[in-house]
Amino acid sequence: MTPGTSSFTEFLAMAAPELLPGARGSLPAAVTEVAHGTTIVAVTYPGGVIMAGDRRATMGNVIAQRDVEKVFHADEYSCVGYAGTAGIGADLVRLFQVELEHYEKIEGSTLSLHAKANRLSFMIKNNLGLALQGLAVIPLYAGYDLDAGKGRIFSYDITGSRAEEHGFQAIGSGSVFARGALKKKVRDDLTQDATVRVAVEALYDAADEDSATGGPDLSRRIYPVVASVTEDGFRRFTDDEVGAVVEAVVAGRLTNPGG
Repeated sequence: MTPGTSSFTEFLAMAAPELLPGARGSLPAAVTEVAHGTTIVAVTYPGGVIMAGDRRATMGNVIAQRDVEKVFHADEYSCVGYAGTAGIGADLVRLFQVELEHYEKIEGSTLSLHAKANRLSFMIKNNLGLALQGLAVIPLYAGYDLDAGKGRIFSYDITGSRAEEHGFQAIGSGSVFARGALKKKVRDDLTQDATVRVAVEALYDAADEDSATGGPDLSRRIYPVVASVTEDGFRRFTDDEVGAVVEAVVAGRLTNPGG
């Protein structure tokens, strides 16, 4: 409890390093039979940013879970989603949430959005050893920049390299199909409702082409997780709100199944 670093990750590395996601030691062989999650999309619009993720986790050719959540509240003005190894991804997200809260309590102020993105990059680098053995996780980070007055998106690779994306981005096994859909529909003048519709349609297109991406399950009422971050903060859309968008998208596709 000695006052020191404002980074919870650094504190944990000193006090209990075995609890860090990337500190599990080397594995006897590469790991393949674990649950993996995909696909996440993020889209900026004049009022902020929308992030959405499908709900499927797969283990090889088997559906491991139909309702997994991959989009989370990071802090008041940002959100984070992940694709890749589900267990590592969940640990990384929880640690990142504590990292941001710990800094705010120790320093009495919040990090800038750019600095938060850099903190996440550092945490990903700590998992490189496990990533090279098959337990990779790739996050997508987005938030509302209070200084710039706009939404921003940051993507990463397994080494922790960070890049700012402009307009939209998608990660996961269905990302190539989601980006193709987003490229045709994203505009600079979209409203929040229109941006949500575009994100849901991109996930629908990804699920239509990629077996690891789960499409909306109307019978079980399992819909994508959709969240917004604006100057008013983070908000997760309710199942009823997302369900209405999903039903409109599905109804539209019934009249034109080819897209």
